[in-house]
Amino acid sequence: MLLYIIIIFIILEFLFGKYLDFINEKNWSLPIPDSLKDIYDEASYQKSKDYHQANKQLSNFSGWLTFIITIAFIACGGFGILDRFVRSFTEHYILQGLAFFGIIGIVSEIISLPFSYYGTFVIEEKFGFNKMNLQTFITDKIKGLLLSIIIGGGILSALMWLHSTLGSNFWLYAWLLMTVITVFFATFYTSIFVPMFNKLTPLENGSLREKIETFATQVGFPLTNVFVIDGSKRSTKANAYFSGFGPKKTIVLFDTLLKEQTEEELVAILAHEIGHYKKKHVLWTMLISIIHMGILLFVAGLFINNLALANALGATEPSFYIGIIAFSFLYSPISTVLGIAMNIFSRKNEFEADRYAKDNYSALPLVSALKKLSKNNLSNLNPHPKYVFVHYSHPPLKERIETLLK
Repeated sequence: MLLYIIIIFIILEFLFGKYLDFINEKNWSLPIPDSLKDIYDEASYQKSKDYHQANKQLSNFSGWLTFIITIAFIACGGFGILDRFVRSFTEHYILQGLAFFGIIGIVSEIISLPFSYYGTFVIEEKFGFNKMNLQTFITDKIKGLLLSIIIGGGILSALMWLHSTLGSNFWLYAWLLMTVITVFFATFYTSIFVPMFNKLTPLENGSLREKIETFATQVGFPLTNVFVIDGSKRSTKANAYFSGFGPKKTIVLFDTLLKEQTEEELVAILAHEIGHYKKKHVLWTMLISIIHMGILLFVAGLFINNLALANALGATEPSFYIGIIAFSFLYSPISTVLGIAMNIFSRKNEFEADRYAKDNYSALPLVSALKKLSKNNLSNLNPHPKYVFVHYSHPPLKERIETLLK
């Protein structure tokens, strides 16, 4: 029965995603919104449609393949077979878990690699986005794999050690550990991990920096770290983001953004990012994530030593890693609901940051900047409201523009 429940959950989640994709696809027949006709014409709108369709076909193929492999693997007792395989090599509890998840990770990467390559060097290349060469692509994959082994393996080892040592109280100490790790990554992500993949350069002195510093002084924002990232080495798409706490507060502007936007638009974008800091969005998001992590670990602790769940996945005895796999499947509906809640919260934060930029700088340059970003990134101008409700962390462009211009 538990096996059937797990399979049903996976099927329902997959079908729900396909339903959302279907209704979202139909909205591409809608015309260009009136608020965007000043920057979009039929040719650019058609290009957005073609880009979306190309990505949709790739996503459909990879999604169906992953779905079929997952169902077949579970139905055939694949996790139990893998469990017995790693146990045949070592009796060490932590090494068994590392080998188990390591094999799953490697196989998953092998399956996803062709799709990643095709998406980058065929689709992104066709629509003028890709600036990455094969060497960078391979280097990124190797770096990502090494970080997964070092960081992911280290965290997994610590969690398994806590579980084997503390038993039922493991979740509380695991929560404390994960809280420390979460705060560390939120604080030092840009200064430690981003430079492993990209070059960060302080925004140079000049007219733009003077305008940014003037605005920052007016709103009482301690401007110390404004960096330009060489995003153009991988893509022509542009972005900006805020991260960190205390003296590690950092605003990062993509070099592609500097090429596309006027100085007024760039200050408006930076005002939006400062709005996230002023409204304490980063802090609240982290606190909510930590609370969610605590609940997740507590519930996961109830699954780990469950013999019935281990048997449902084909294993003859419970283990930390089998319990985590079973938990991830059974927790997926709750995870989906929490993901929707976090997206609602995130969209609210984006509206608040837009309002801050409007009230403290100006709405018009931010509207102009958002329009340029949308056009250059070939965004969906008419996403279905249900699709937005489930998947979007940012409000659709036309809603942001309408709100800014009220």
